[in-house]
Amino acid sequence: MDILFVRDLKVDTRIGIYDWERQIKQTVLIDLDIAANAGAAARTDKVENTINYQTICQRLVAHISASEVELVETLAEQIADIIRGEFGAAWVEVTVHKPAAVRGTRDVGVRIERGSRLP
Repeated sequence: MDILFVRDLKVDTRIGIYDWERQIKQTVLIDLDIAANAGAAARTDKVENTINYQTICQRLVAHISASEVELVETLAEQIADIIRGEFGAAWVEVTVHKPAAVRGTRDVGVRIERGSRLP
């Protein structure tokens, strides 16, 4: 299995369980690992033969910046659903980082894996 990846996609959104969090936009960082068949794209040198990570990033920025969820778990699930449903990925691993969430930490978040790594 080949994996396309995206690291540190930065998006500002309303996310959190506390009232003060609902009043401001916070930055989340998204990491993605997406199952893909890079062989077809490599042979043809055509982006049409792979999952276009620029298109995925544009779609996710639009979705995340407009969303207002409470939990990083919910956001991660929504991202996985978009990548699998709209882009046809059989497997995806999504990490949502919320760097400013807990005082005294550099980063907190969630990592989920959806789908099957096997063809």
